[in-house]
Amino acid sequence: MAKNKQIAIILADRLQFYGLDCLLKEYFSPLQIRYFPDMLSLIEKQPDLFDFYFTDAQTFLIYWDYFLPRRNKVIILVDKPDTNLPVTNMISTRSSIETTIELLESVLLAENTSSSTDINNKDLSGREIDVLQQIVRGHTNKEIAEHLNISLNTVLSHRKNITAKLGIKTVSGLTFYAIMNGLISGDEIEL
Repeated sequence: MAKNKQIAIILADRLQFYGLDCLLKEYFSPLQIRYFPDMLSLIEKQPDLFDFYFTDAQTFLIYWDYFLPRRNKVIILVDKPDTNLPVTNMISTRSSIETTIELLESVLLAENTSSSTDINNKDLSGREIDVLQQIVRGHTNKEIAEHLNISLNTVLSHRKNITAKLGIKTVSGLTFYAIMNGLISGDEIEL
């Protein structure tokens, strides 16, 4: 790395922070790493100075309005197996060290490309994006068909195409994808 990257780690779990801190320092130094136990601590310490933000999924969803404009710099730690993670900037806390290092390397050493999300969105047609937004809002297939004035079979075809193109099979994965790519805001999601 040419310059010392500024890393903000926003995690309530100190043990996760120490593990991530050790990996980053051992394999990717020189880095400047700052720990924040919550978002309020980050916001009062000049939050725009950082090149990358590591946080958990819950913090990301609560503060999506903060993270969405910085989505290319946000890495979300999730507690699920690393197979079929919905977006490239998610890292499973259950991954092997080798896999975690590879993922960190792809994120930290890559140039900051804001066009990567645009490339992903070009894979989906406009109607598929409409269907995806309806799925994420919590609508059933029948409701989606009614809202978009299309047949139930067309909805099912679009869902199949979305899953095939994105490689995401779960509604939660589709939700993260939609939020990270600016297709939907957190306010539009039914909990």
